[in-house]
Amino acid sequence: MDNVDERFMKLALSLAERARGRTNPNPMVGAVIVRDGLMVGQGYHRRAGTPHAEIHAIADAGAKTEGATIYVSLEPCSHHGRTGPCTEAIIKAGLSRVVMAMTDPNPRVSGRGKRILEEHGIQVTTGILESESRKLNEAYIKYITTDRPFVILKTAMSLDGKIATASGCSRWISCEDSRRLVHQIRDEVDAIMVGIGTVLRDDPSLTTRLGIPLEKGHDPIRIILDSRASIPLKSKVLNLDSPARTIIAVTPQAPQDKIDQLKQRAEVLILPEQSGRVDLEALMEKLGRMEIMNILLEGGAEVNASALKAGIIDKVMVFIAPKLISGSTSPCPIGGAGIDDLSEAVYLNDISVERIGEDILVTGIPGGKETCSQELSRK
Repeated sequence: MDNVDERFMKLALSLAERARGRTNPNPMVGAVIVRDGLMVGQGYHRRAGTPHAEIHAIADAGAKTEGATIYVSLEPCSHHGRTGPCTEAIIKAGLSRVVMAMTDPNPRVSGRGKRILEEHGIQVTTGILESESRKLNEAYIKYITTDRPFVILKTAMSLDGKIATASGCSRWISCEDSRRLVHQIRDEVDAIMVGIGTVLRDDPSLTTRLGIPLEKGHDPIRIILDSRASIPLKSKVLNLDSPARTIIAVTPQAPQDKIDQLKQRAEVLILPEQSGRVDLEALMEKLGRMEIMNILLEGGAEVNASALKAGIIDKVMVFIAPKLISGSTSPCPIGGAGIDDLSEAVYLNDISVERIGEDILVTGIPGGKETCSQELSRK
């Protein structure tokens, strides 16, 4: 791999990162224009409906685009959407080479942008830091290929695997640094989802509180799983001064009079029932049609178990605090009926472990299989 290409692609990816949480349902994209070994233009896609990264970079470079190379973290678009095709702008600017990290998984683009550029005599190089690009836009890739949101299951527990004491006390298991990071994640996602149990127990606001002067943060859409519409009308999530809306997901078993009352304060989605609860697969399909690209699930043990069983979880984030709570009746992060054999366990791939203040954060992708080393360790 060309070290020069990699170096400038890293810069394009870092530019794309600046817009995290602001481009949905579009991808994060950064672009850098290089001529004679020097960067002469840069840009990134800042918000859906605004100019794409390539357009910003071309404008920044001005007359220096002729014969230059553009590094872009995702294949340039070739269709008319809210903005014009970037391929046309690249051709018009006289760029001679396009280096992209990956092709766009969007069926409207996927390889078409590359083909158009090559047909106009522009050299195209692909696959530079592709894995980094895919990780950056993991939510977009899931959404654009399945029409369903990317769901992150986040939980905080003690070292002995408890999310609360036997009496139900759970504030605060994780440290302040971990809680601050969670609010940063809330600032980056489209929606936050909890079960009715969390609302009844904690009466949360489900807003973003970054704690940074002059930076309020972005409140995500609030989604409450409430099959019987039992949420009290006085709940904070129904009485907030927030630009983000609240969605109550109920089943046909919910009383119509309560649904009518809730519609005065929130949006109500009536969904099929699955084992007495809201059908999560049907909910994801509905939310996808609403252009909700990613969701942070901060549920309790039963909601987490239902979400895993339904197969809607794309990433797991577990904050582990150096505390021992104990208690045979103290709840753990995932409830449900459990499994009979370890072969039924959900394994995680792409594991990362990092220190967050006093806590440890373990992140992984569900769906992995038991590794050879794990099998050998049990023999």
